[in-house]
Amino acid sequence: MKKTLVIGASENPDRYSNKAIKALVSHQHEVVAIGLRAGEVAGVAFNSEKKAFDGIDTVTLYVGSQNQPEYYSYILNLKPKRVIFNPGTENPEFIAKLESAGIYPEIACTLVLLATDQYE
Repeated sequence: MKKTLVIGASENPDRYSNKAIKALVSHQHEVVAIGLRAGEVAGVAFNSEKKAFDGIDTVTLYVGSQNQPEYYSYILNLKPKRVIFNPGTENPEFIAKLESAGIYPEIACTLVLLATDQYE
């Protein structure tokens, strides 16, 4: 299973990051997360600290492009295989940086990928 970092985690059940954490956990993926404040969803505790997680395969973004620059170097240093830009998070500048670093940028919806068995 893919170790996934959710950026933009929220305890609010109406937020897509919350739904994504629940879906990833239910599909037996290892999940770690970062949010604006501390919280917990589906047994995944998180806070705002940019921890140096090991073995991240996928980063899935739930923060808008205007708030992504503070995560650029952090994500690049994690060296994930891919970064998923969920709807509303598309960012050509960051996509170019990822491609230059050999990281696959995927414009997709984590929830749809999971629901259709395409989360590879």
